[in-house]
Amino acid sequence: MVGGDKASLEKVMPVLLAMGKKVTYIGDAGAGQVCKAANQIMVAAQMVALGEILVFNEKCGVDSTNVIEAIKGGAAQCWTLDIKPDRLFAGNREPGFKAALQTKDLNIVLDSGKEFGAPLPATAVNTQLFQSMVQCGEGDLDNSAVVGVLERLANIKIKEPKK
Repeated sequence: MVGGDKASLEKVMPVLLAMGKKVTYIGDAGAGQVCKAANQIMVAAQMVALGEILVFNEKCGVDSTNVIEAIKGGAAQCWTLDIKPDRLFAGNREPGFKAALQTKDLNIVLDSGKEFGAPLPATAVNTQLFQSMVQCGEGDLDNSAVVGVLERLANIKIKEPKK
């Protein structure tokens, strides 16, 4: 996610490739930051949606493993569904990406949205859920642990589905 002068990018490309597998030119200076913000909007939405799915299934008495396998075969397929459910069922909330950092990034996104007049209502709600984690002392947990906020709201605890 790189923005800036293309000629300058070519000069520093070897350094960037040493830091990451893929370098994508987005546009002028600042465009890379917009791309990072867009990525954070999507990541947060996926984490909250996964939490909602797990809580919804638990409340409805439906096996989350079966639901997740079914929706992974359709338009909802994403990395989050491949990686996070098993970690959450096992109680693993160790950070891959900390909720506190997710919160910080989402607040930057919301500030940018205000600055440019971009309405971000879902991001605003998701930010509040992550902020709740931080306020409850859970900022060092993985961002997928946002499911805990939803568990508290629903007064349930997700269980590992029977295999």
